[in-house]
Amino acid sequence: MTGPFDKLVGDARAAFDKAPSKPLREAWQGLGLADIRRDLVQRLLAAGIDEAEIEARHMLSHVLAPATLAEALADPALVSWQRIASLADLAWDRLARKPLSQVLGSQPFWTLDLAVTSDVLTPRADTETLVEAVLARCPDGDAELLDLGTGSGAILLALLSERPGWHGTGIDLSDAALGVARGNAGRCGLANRTRFARGRWSDGLADAAFDIVVSNPPYIVSDVLAGLEPEVRDHEPAMALDGGADGLDAYRDIFRDVRRILKENGLLAVEIGYDQGAAVSALAQAAGLADVAVLRDLAGQDRVVIGYNGENR
Repeated sequence: MTGPFDKLVGDARAAFDKAPSKPLREAWQGLGLADIRRDLVQRLLAAGIDEAEIEARHMLSHVLAPATLAEALADPALVSWQRIASLADLAWDRLARKPLSQVLGSQPFWTLDLAVTSDVLTPRADTETLVEAVLARCPDGDAELLDLGTGSGAILLALLSERPGWHGTGIDLSDAALGVARGNAGRCGLANRTRFARGRWSDGLADAAFDIVVSNPPYIVSDVLAGLEPEVRDHEPAMALDGGADGLDAYRDIFRDVRRILKENGLLAVEIGYDQGAAVSALAQAAGLADVAVLRDLAGQDRVVIGYNGENR
């Protein structure tokens, strides 16, 4: 005859046996947290993940919260088998080269913490160059902001978080991405100043409707996609990566219509690949934008092209 406790034990055993991460759970049985941490770092390194120490710390902090890693290392009572099982689940996915942002479900960007799924690109620090560029050129006050290909909403929400007088619209062709962006707007307390709509670039948008247009469009050359890191190639949406035969298809679509939707003297800022400064600048100038410039990121790589709709500024 079995009782409630026996059922709990049986259920836990069944969950243990069914977990894809069972090999890790078994390897870590009987180990202390310090040894588990060392083992995890070695496994990450063996999987080709260079920042193994940092990533192990992030995963450990995630499962140990609200306790800190230092507190848990000092007090074994804070480290339950459920937390180690959760760590094994996270680590198993990461060892399969699923991006850490998707493993943890979120990614810091600017001053925000944004939800991330396989339906959107992981927000990257390089993109903060675009945010900085727009903020430096556009003071507070009333403004309408448009983010083409908004994805997670990272650029749009970062800018709105710094400019309380601005309102923003995010456009994306993916319904799933728009769901993530809407969720992030609520997560950041910015839902009342955002709207999101499904669409292809600026199709259907009103004339002279926006003071600022931003975008991080797909700009990777199609033939290069197969050689990308597994985290990107296998886990991020190809639609947000593939820029066509020369990587410039999205820029052609954006610049074709940008002066129609930008107000006079309105600002455009787009992220670019490290080797696309000259080509994207030429497209911007051919579209009639003025004061076109290329800005570099912290690594010294070309990262942003900006320009204005009008010559009398």
